[in-house]
Amino acid sequence: MSDILVTGGSGQLGTELRALSWPDGIRVLAPARDALDLSDPSSVERWLAANTVAAIVNAGAYTAVDKAESDAKTAWLVNAVAPAILAAHARSAGVPIIHVSTDYVFGGDKSTPYVEDDPVAPLGVYGASKEGGEQAVRTSGARHAIVRTSWVVSPHGANFIKTMLRLGRERPALRVVDDQRGAPTAAFDLARAAQTILMRLIADPSAPGGTYHFSNSGETSWFGFAQHIFDSAAQAGGPNPSLSPITTADYPTPARRPANSRLDLSKIRRDFGIAPPDWRPATEAIVRRLLGAE
Repeated sequence: MSDILVTGGSGQLGTELRALSWPDGIRVLAPARDALDLSDPSSVERWLAANTVAAIVNAGAYTAVDKAESDAKTAWLVNAVAPAILAAHARSAGVPIIHVSTDYVFGGDKSTPYVEDDPVAPLGVYGASKEGGEQAVRTSGARHAIVRTSWVVSPHGANFIKTMLRLGRERPALRVVDDQRGAPTAAFDLARAAQTILMRLIADPSAPGGTYHFSNSGETSWFGFAQHIFDSAAQAGGPNPSLSPITTADYPTPARRPANSRLDLSKIRRDFGIAPPDWRPATEAIVRRLLGAE
């Protein structure tokens, strides 16, 4: 039996990774926070010393973008220090590691989708700490794949779809930012992509690694995303408030957001044959599940 460590096992991606069907002989270990706390370096080191794993998927992260501005220490411990420890262990144990990162490492001022080797320019603590984690993994010497993603949603945890549905029940009208563009990512599609990459890395020592981008295909704004959420909800008997587009300046937040979060998906298609599905059907499936329509 080969064990795979999945950090953040109760989060959106971790939940979907645990739910996947894995090949015979593979067991997913997703320790609870009291056993492996990414904000406590000694906790991470103790767990790794006490367990033998064949691979690591670092799906855990500090993702409270605005809170990170006032809690930088915890953000850096979780998003940069913990990945460094995990990657160092992967290097010494000779096992691969997948590290999940974010579009927020970019500044958002590019007019086209970001490719993997574009310069990073994080706008806040969250993005900077995630870039710190990337650098730690990249320079560790471990066989690795860094997978940047964007706008992750699922039936689990806190995310934009769940927030919109809640607000749609509470209010007759909503105002949603329309000048930030990107692509939603269904956590179940991201989990399948991570599994595909991981199994290649385990089976083939010469398999490509490095940095990759994954989201669902297509693009939209937060306003366009909200429109599709409520169009889908209305078909399932859910809320359907009126929506108005606003600018980022109309909705100030402690942390700045990139105006362009679009990620170029060519490399992951080329190296791993992964063809990300369109964001709209994935959104519809999540909405139906949350509304109990399937």
